[in-house]
Amino acid sequence: MYQTGMYGGCCNPLHMGHVDCILKAAAMCKELYIVLSVGTNREEIDYRIRYRWLYQLTKHIGNVKLLTITDEAETKGAYTKEYWQKDADIVKAQIGKKIDVVFCGSDYGTESFWNVCYPESELYIFQRNEISSTELRKNPYAHWDWIPKVVRPYYTKKVLLMGGESTGKSTLTISLAHRFNAEYIDEAGRELSEKSGTDTMMLPEDYTEILLRHKLNETEAAERGNKLLFIDTDALVTRFFMDFLDGEDPKTEANRVLADAIDGLNSYDLILFLEPDVEFFLEGGRSEEIRDNRDYYSNRIKELLRSHGREFVCVGGDYKERYEKAVAAVQELLSGKCDE
Repeated sequence: MYQTGMYGGCCNPLHMGHVDCILKAAAMCKELYIVLSVGTNREEIDYRIRYRWLYQLTKHIGNVKLLTITDEAETKGAYTKEYWQKDADIVKAQIGKKIDVVFCGSDYGTESFWNVCYPESELYIFQRNEISSTELRKNPYAHWDWIPKVVRPYYTKKVLLMGGESTGKSTLTISLAHRFNAEYIDEAGRELSEKSGTDTMMLPEDYTEILLRHKLNETEAAERGNKLLFIDTDALVTRFFMDFLDGEDPKTEANRVLADAIDGLNSYDLILFLEPDVEFFLEGGRSEEIRDNRDYYSNRIKELLRSHGREFVCVGGDYKERYEKAVAAVQELLSGKCDE
């Protein structure tokens, strides 16, 4: 067993090839230092996210320490020998002891940075034949099995379903989750709005709880990352119903601020807006006012979305047509190249 080892890379993103190398290297050393390379002039995944991936991957082991090193090269190809020795000296100073072995994958050779700049260390090359980080960035969904569990939430696409009352949001949310074998979250307000038996008797505190509960549910579901997360309703629809049901209460303004703040934190890859052109079922405390003026209130929600800079895809027709249009929109979302 080696005393001190080192493994480095960009991990942009971390993939199963990295995982295998890191776990094997950690088993071969009393101490393993993982050096995360950060390009300050390159378009990379936030280094704090990559650092967290490495920490979550190795925290159970006990003999792994994480370091970061930055460079100003504009591309990986521009990371030439002029950077090499300076950065190696920084790494050696951070570790502060003799590095017995430097680990790398077989995508590097004896002429690489890892060998040239650490002549006093043994070079240990792991054979690798997996897909590269570059290919994963192009289309992570086509290579999902190569993405570690800790990384998947980063690439999970969020699909929000919105619309007025009785437009089939909840049913379609669950149907899409089943269709794509994905996660979903229910509308938090459905249960909380019925604490008094009717939403007309809701308290301002109920809206606060709905807003916070829904955001927490979304965060927890996203951490289970499985390509897609379908979300039934969001903070802006809650804000709409606050104005509709409770617009005069002094505490409503504070809840509006909270709704806007949560909306500012939210990000969605696709918003499907369901049109009010299916039958309205007056159940579960639904509003007769909204039933009798469906287009008006649907347009009010659209205006609220637009005022907050949200773009959306309108989905109408009968239930079969809605399902098929929604599936097609999600498939198009997954087929596109991922934004780096």
